[in-house]
Amino acid sequence: MGSGNERNEEPGVSRVVCFGELLLRLSAPGRERVLQSPAMDVHIGGAEANVAVLLAQLGHDAAMVSTVADNALGAVAAGELRRHGVDTRAVRSAAGRMGLYFLSHGAMQRPSEVLYDRADSAFVRHADYDWDALLDGASWLHLSGVSPALGMATAQATIDAARAARRLGVKVSFDGNFRGKLWQAWDGDAAGLLRQIFEEADIVFADHRDIAIVLGERVPSEGEKAVAEAATRAFAALPNLQWLTCTLRTQHSVDRHTLSAVMVERDGTRRRAPDYELEGIVDRIGTGDAFAGGVLHGLIQGMSPPDVLHFGLGAAVLKHSIPGDFCLASAQEISDVTSQAGFHVRR
Repeated sequence: MGSGNERNEEPGVSRVVCFGELLLRLSAPGRERVLQSPAMDVHIGGAEANVAVLLAQLGHDAAMVSTVADNALGAVAAGELRRHGVDTRAVRSAAGRMGLYFLSHGAMQRPSEVLYDRADSAFVRHADYDWDALLDGASWLHLSGVSPALGMATAQATIDAARAARRLGVKVSFDGNFRGKLWQAWDGDAAGLLRQIFEEADIVFADHRDIAIVLGERVPSEGEKAVAEAATRAFAALPNLQWLTCTLRTQHSVDRHTLSAVMVERDGTRRRAPDYELEGIVDRIGTGDAFAGGVLHGLIQGMSPPDVLHFGLGAAVLKHSIPGDFCLASAQEISDVTSQAGFHVRR
């Protein structure tokens, strides 16, 4: 970390720059299917924006870099991030449309379903960024695999961001977030392009399936053992990588899951968080981003590795109870989850 970045930090607080597309989410109300009735619930979201919002909620200087449509929809999207404390000075507006996605919440044995409508968005059209300026004073850069999946221009922008961060001494956080439908839409080289980002990352939020795509080596096992084997291969191939972590989810039905998490460090140390039984899930979207934001907060705070993992899992658990993409939670609320503080009314 360069001395300039260190001078700009308060103890336990960091400037984290997040890069990605802001989206409008149009959800069918309740458990209806899309347009079963002529009404939609609207939320602002996006994988990287979700992380920025949680980090801002937790007291960090979280900044978003993006491009939105030069219209009322883009203004509302940027304004919603500002409302939650995110620095949006690097969210610019340009010609093009806002990316959308449509969501119908599942029920019982019917899974939730996402339909993307984000081709030729303003974010995809305008992918040139001055990363040296945008990363000035930053301690962390957070990226995800969604942006490179949108097309060659955004893939190159994400690679450029990661390489600039590495050159400037800014730590790189990368969430694999593999989106097969998006890659297939333009026949993109997922393995080759994602590999270039993974090579710059200090921490990756990825499981054995993500690593298999990037390294071309399938792991013949499942669960925690598969993650550990994939991590060994990832550390051998990626010299900058220090941590690999992900959630472990067992789905009993749409409404009842068992959730845990695992983290593997470069020296081979493996940690597993406790299992949480989740029943009556309100909204699963954004839970992986909440996990990433919680883990980053723990690392910045200097928590012990077990506490880092457990705090991240607590954020993910809590997000399942909150409608929308954002995890609107305080550090105390997340700590209450991990300490099993109970369900009495907070007064």
